[in-house]
Amino acid sequence: MKLLVLPGDGIGPEITAATLSVLKAADVRFGLGLKLEEAAVGFAGMRAHGHTIHPDIVEKARRADGVVLGPTDTYQYKDPAHGEVNPSMKMRKSLDLFANIRPARTYPGFHLRCGEFDLVIARENTEGFYADRNMEAGSGEVLVTKDVAISMRRITRQCSERIARAAFELAQRRKKRVTIVHKANVLKVTDGMFMEECQTVARDFPDVALDEVIVDAMMAHVVRNPQRFDVIVTTNMYGDILSDLTAELSGSLGMAASLNAGANHAMAQAAHGSAPDIAGQDVANPFSLILSAAMLLAWHGRRVKAQTFEAAAAAIDKAVEAAIAAKDTTRDIGGALGTRTAGDAIARRLQE
Repeated sequence: MKLLVLPGDGIGPEITAATLSVLKAADVRFGLGLKLEEAAVGFAGMRAHGHTIHPDIVEKARRADGVVLGPTDTYQYKDPAHGEVNPSMKMRKSLDLFANIRPARTYPGFHLRCGEFDLVIARENTEGFYADRNMEAGSGEVLVTKDVAISMRRITRQCSERIARAAFELAQRRKKRVTIVHKANVLKVTDGMFMEECQTVARDFPDVALDEVIVDAMMAHVVRNPQRFDVIVTTNMYGDILSDLTAELSGSLGMAASLNAGANHAMAQAAHGSAPDIAGQDVANPFSLILSAAMLLAWHGRRVKAQTFEAAAAAIDKAVEAAIAAKDTTRDIGGALGTRTAGDAIARRLQE
């Protein structure tokens, strides 16, 4: 399996290094034949090539079996015309990574804020309120006058249908329940279309239960009773916000794993940002990117029908669970390890 590794900004290089130590340990144990190629994105890419993500990197990603992307400081990228482009957006749009899968679960041995739960958010990844990806050319935001700004939202039947199908297929491997999160009581046309497509897809999965919750009420329901939910399917911005909430309820945003997947490509990416305030201090939790990389291995294993990759992913998940129970973790989830040693602790468990 050939992986393109893009460390990113801020804490990105640190958590990426910890993740690579885990992947190398999994490679030794399971014989995965991993081939790692690294390239600079973010500010490192600007210094090296004058682009936060050089066009050559997208072509390298097309030829790879998967991508590992560290966090990037997209807020600081001000001028796309001069190469300051969001690498995550560029990859998602160029490779058509329409499904952003974000799991959240609790772990034994860690303080439970809302009791035990295990859910997954299937977030549409290529349109919605995100102005940098919902237009063929230009931006979905317009400054009409200095005092008037407009942001456009795009919802299509095609994108709604395929994220719904991804959610139902995922639910079939889990507890067989899908919840649509929407605001169709107000956004009757756009969220109404999204709901219609989800309901249409549901007919192909008669063994999967379906319900729906309005997005603002959903925030209360998840805090009150996260055990109620299995797979949550929703549009881009709702899923982005909701997944940060569920990750924090599970213990820490530092454990927020995610996989960006399309029909032919996938990218592991921690769901959080680059945290420049703690960069270089060896305190960032690497579990988010480690768990994301495990999701990438499992995706590849299902795609090429190679059970060794799914076994390696399961072993990484178990190693993280054991590390949390033993408090071999960073400080945000009750341990005393640094970023590097927390990654080493997972690698060591895989070797054992």
